[in-house]
Amino acid sequence: THPGDGTDAYWSSGDTFDNSAGIWPGATLENEAAQNLRQQRAPMTIEQWSNLEPYQQIGDFWVVDHTTGWAYWASLLEPGHASSYLLDAAELTDAIEDTVFNGSYYYGIHVDSQLISPDNSEEFLPGGDSRLEAFLTGIKNNSMNDEGTSNPRYEVDSPPSDFNFDTMLPGRVFTMAGEQYLYLEDMGNGNHMIIRHEAIRNTSFNDQPQVLSNWFSGLDAEIQNMVQPVLIPSPAPAIDFGEVTWTDDILNWLPDNLAGLPAVAGDVTTVNPTGTPQAFALSFADIVRLSTPEGPFPTMWARGNARGTAWWTRTPVVDGTRAWSITAGPPRGRLVQTHSVTLNEGPLGDTLGVRPALIINQPN
Repeated sequence: THPGDGTDAYWSSGDTFDNSAGIWPGATLENEAAQNLRQQRAPMTIEQWSNLEPYQQIGDFWVVDHTTGWAYWASLLEPGHASSYLLDAAELTDAIEDTVFNGSYYYGIHVDSQLISPDNSEEFLPGGDSRLEAFLTGIKNNSMNDEGTSNPRYEVDSPPSDFNFDTMLPGRVFTMAGEQYLYLEDMGNGNHMIIRHEAIRNTSFNDQPQVLSNWFSGLDAEIQNMVQPVLIPSPAPAIDFGEVTWTDDILNWLPDNLAGLPAVAGDVTTVNPTGTPQAFALSFADIVRLSTPEGPFPTMWARGNARGTAWWTRTPVVDGTRAWSITAGPPRGRLVQTHSVTLNEGPLGDTLGVRPALIINQPN
């Protein structure tokens, strides 16, 4: 809860509120607001949640199990991140006060806050709604599976043969042959794009080709045999910040003039029989194409969800001294071009690195 006017994002990081005079119940001190995730939806009941489309059911918002009273944040929180506020201060309005008898009134809310490890979320299942187990499993997987639970849970290291990628939704996390991945999209014809869930830390843009090659060489042979050929331009088409105009004036989210930059817009990764089976970095255009409500990056925050790592695209700026990357520091998930190609750590101390992607096709 917080003192405010009841609107989401009322407070910004670094704002202070002085309660030394006891304006609000609680400690009489001055408190500084921390960075909180911006909610995608207003708090809802688990019944309302069940009526959302599967791709909408995991994200940055609260879901209340009305049978037990527990409220659950609908995505995994990374270290250093905090949920949006569930409740604002409760106050009697003048209209209500006019209808009650004279006297003293106090309205209180008792909150029992519990941080749940993904490993012990089943402790909350007894007495809960029948939909709770699927919901909590979806949170851990970072995606709801609308075809049931045929795929292994996100933390279970499994061979490729255990997965049915045709049933995966974008954003699903899974562990395969010793590496944890994020599922990006079904590309048709049995091809699926996936990306390492975490960047390879402390690696620069200039290091990227060698880092990708080394990582691919270290993959299990069964994974390498599934990887499809791609043709990656070197260097990739470049774009400067000043060439970009941003949709709805939301800086560093989505450009609204990419079609007017045909070389950059055309740098989209697809299967190419003339190419080479390899790991690759996503391009500027790939990032934009995957940043949709139905895609793996429905919000800026989701786009930056890479286990606390910032990560490079393959797209440089025109003079070659800097390159485009995705930020880990707040606000997470911005598409920026501020980092030098020799840098392996962000200006806020956030780890910067290479995030390998693959296009795979399972053998029949």
